[in-house]
Amino acid sequence: MSRKQVVLLTLVAMLAFAGNSLLCRLALQQGGMDPASFTLVRLGSGALVLWTIIRLRGFSGLPGSWGSALALFAYAAGFSFAYVSLAAGTGALLLFGAVQVTMIGYGLWRGERLSPRQRLGLLLALGGLVGLLLPGLSAPPLAGALLMLGAGVAWGVYSIRGRGAGDATAVTAGNFLRAVPLALGLGLLALPGVNFNAGGVLYAVLSGGIASGLGYALWYAALRGLQATTAATVQLSVPLLTAVGGTLFLGEAVSLRLVLASVAILGGIALVIRARAG
Repeated sequence: MSRKQVVLLTLVAMLAFAGNSLLCRLALQQGGMDPASFTLVRLGSGALVLWTIIRLRGFSGLPGSWGSALALFAYAAGFSFAYVSLAAGTGALLLFGAVQVTMIGYGLWRGERLSPRQRLGLLLALGGLVGLLLPGLSAPPLAGALLMLGAGVAWGVYSIRGRGAGDATAVTAGNFLRAVPLALGLGLLALPGVNFNAGGVLYAVLSGGIASGLGYALWYAALRGLQATTAATVQLSVPLLTAVGGTLFLGEAVSLRLVLASVAILGGIALVIRARAG
């Protein structure tokens, strides 16, 4: 691929990832959908799109694993229930911060050593998370924040398990398929509160089929032309894109606390990533 193609694929993928948060908030707030139903439709439509893509490529079999599918389901369910109360930008920041801290923590557990600059970055990021969650008028709801942090840890575990797993799109398709019955079980447990409102279902299909399914496929294609450090760094844009989208399309306010926490969390993680590259 040419450099322009890589840049375009990366930009579209980041917009898709940010779109997941916006579409979830739209489905729950304006579409009247419940979080369990959103999780089911999102995973189901994502599985359909990804499975269609790999079948068109001539792929056969069922890649992935039940362990990874469980982590994927835990992420998707926590994500959906958290957005009942969280603003889009706040949720994306908590999610992204938890994912990166989980993966960095795993590296430390495996024996990786951090340079002084990386330690400073990690402390800055953790301080930003703590500052965002401290009680106050602009603090996010604690229950929603904890759910989103849990979703981020689950996605971090999913990402760690997926390293070196072969064809990333095929593996993701298999994991999405395996996660569907888990989401169906969640929907049954949520009865009679399940609500498949037409508007909400549309947002969920867009989230699963387009923002998740096609978004992941485009991202995996872009990764072929990106260095690992560049790929990690560019994902710092997702919470910022989400916050801007939340302001433009959902009318969500951006508090000073969120701005300061964003600078601390994203700046700290950037220090860890860039120092590791050096």
